[in-house]
Amino acid sequence: MNLCAIASGSSGNCIYVGSEKTHLLVDVGISKKRVEEGLESLELKASELDGILITHEHSDHISGLGVFSRKYGVPIYGTKGTLDAIKNYKGLGKVDESLFHVISPDSDFQIDDITVEATTTWHDAADPVCYSFSNESGKVVVATDMGNYDEYLLRKLRNANVLFIEANHDIQMLQVGPYPYYLKQRILGNYGHLSNERAGQLIRALLHEKVKAIVLGHLSKENNLAELAYETVNLELLGNEYSNDIRDFNLQVANRDIVSQLVATK
Repeated sequence: MNLCAIASGSSGNCIYVGSEKTHLLVDVGISKKRVEEGLESLELKASELDGILITHEHSDHISGLGVFSRKYGVPIYGTKGTLDAIKNYKGLGKVDESLFHVISPDSDFQIDDITVEATTTWHDAADPVCYSFSNESGKVVVATDMGNYDEYLLRKLRNANVLFIEANHDIQMLQVGPYPYYLKQRILGNYGHLSNERAGQLIRALLHEKVKAIVLGHLSKENNLAELAYETVNLELLGNEYSNDIRDFNLQVANRDIVSQLVATK
């Protein structure tokens, strides 16, 4: 099973997860054209997609969903709260509700050869989730927009071979940056976003000997730098019991504007 970030950042998110026979997107927060171009770089067509899984209804995760779904008619999966919020989102235009598939956190469902599980996250949205994808080749986790995490989330995300984890902000950059006070407090709170340090602590708790790749995503344009996220997480992983060389985990940072390297569970 493979993962590729077509786009990831505070301005727009779209992640590809797939196997040889099943092709999925997590969120469509970028334009139809950018999604098409990203898929083309993977030698895929949008018409080959089997599903779109929505984490939550914020614009950087769904802004392209209306245009894309009207063009391609791909099934759309999300929690009831998220899908209801999408129905009321005026900026999307008409979305065919027959495409909607309501899912429930903690209940597995199948899309062809991939088993999907949604897990409730801490974020200020209607009913947000992150996703785990599993098949015979391994497990992929896509977990962003989490103000914090607990043992429940750790339990659900464990044993993944590929981890796509939010590293949204550097705390100091955020604190001294241009955002208004209320927005800084929102981001720093339990229902905001993970800092670089907290992302590193989460990843360390999820490490095991069969981790093939770790991708840091959803970086803030204003409050983070790719190099800073990488080095901060690297520091949090020092002294782990599995490897003294971070390169063994294929740690990388997703780009908001450039399609990332394809990573695989094997």
